[in-house]
Amino acid sequence: APRRPQCSRCGLSSTAKPGRAAAIALLQGAASPLSTSTPYGSSTYRSLRPSKRAWRALTSSRKESFLARSVNGASQVLSFVIPSQLQSVTQRVLHRLFHTRSSLFVVLHILLQAAVYGEYTWEVFVYCEELQFHLLLLLLPYLLLAGNVGCFILCSRANPGIITKSNHASLVKIYPYDGVLFQKGIVCPTCNMEKPARSKHCRFCSTCVHRFDHHCVWVNNCIGSFNAKYFFLYLFTLTAMAATIAVITTAFLIQVVLLSNMMYGSYIDDQGQEHAVEILFLIQHLFLTFPRIVFMLGFVILLTLVLGAYCCFNLYLALTNQTSNEWHKSRRYGCSHHVTLQPYDRGVVYKNLYSKGIWINLKEIFKPPTALERKNA
Repeated sequence: APRRPQCSRCGLSSTAKPGRAAAIALLQGAASPLSTSTPYGSSTYRSLRPSKRAWRALTSSRKESFLARSVNGASQVLSFVIPSQLQSVTQRVLHRLFHTRSSLFVVLHILLQAAVYGEYTWEVFVYCEELQFHLLLLLLPYLLLAGNVGCFILCSRANPGIITKSNHASLVKIYPYDGVLFQKGIVCPTCNMEKPARSKHCRFCSTCVHRFDHHCVWVNNCIGSFNAKYFFLYLFTLTAMAATIAVITTAFLIQVVLLSNMMYGSYIDDQGQEHAVEILFLIQHLFLTFPRIVFMLGFVILLTLVLGAYCCFNLYLALTNQTSNEWHKSRRYGCSHHVTLQPYDRGVVYKNLYSKGIWINLKEIFKPPTALERKNA
């Protein structure tokens, strides 16, 4: 009987698609040789029993290849339209913004904050003072601004927990390796040091950071073990600032509507028909009367919702003693009360070893543990 041509490396039929060569090589580790008798003669094949991790890598490679082809195709099309000089400038700008430390977002943050407070001081504060709003309520945004600026400076200037050769020996003793997210013996190729548990190398700052959370472009610094408390307070005061200004501005506009008795009025449309005043008409009238105030109100309301959601997420991380980096990495695994290696079709189950209870977790944010405290504990 004729023999079906086979691959000399894996023993599979050479009729397999060339695009799956990488996947076949990956699955080869989960395969075992098996001698079988086929219509084409006695041959040695491999009985493939791929693990869940192998199948996940296979599907992700397909997605990445499709995404890579799409990006390459789009870039080739744009290369014929956009001049080469403009392409090089755009690439340098994008690399500068998203791959290196830059003060651009800090400047943008200051400008947006100055614009909001300028409008609040120039119009809202004056109008509310004439309407006899309580002075302490009107001054509350400025008190929050002072606290926010202080937390911003501390967060951006403080050492987040940069790992050096002098402090590496003490930092490596603080947290144990969980064997899933953080494994012993992993060496950072840039810093040439073994990575302590819960640490990560920041590509923006080119340093390894202890208890790395993320790199915040708005403060132009990493968020780590030693400045996490300042970032938490900075985020909380920023959210409170936006919410306070939104509440005061909304109260002012409501007061204007009530004093003008606009709700009880009517208007005539383009067809000459009379209609009672509706909410949409009120918003349009207020926007035409106070355009800058209404625009600022919409911005701070949106900012309050976004910052409020992010503040709640950070509170959840603090209560469970997780970092953003750990939360993102742990999504790849399931959750259990034990860290075990499950059968090949179930993969690794992850449990957070660093959570010691709500109050101890919060205390760790504001008072990071040392190697001596961990040893005594």
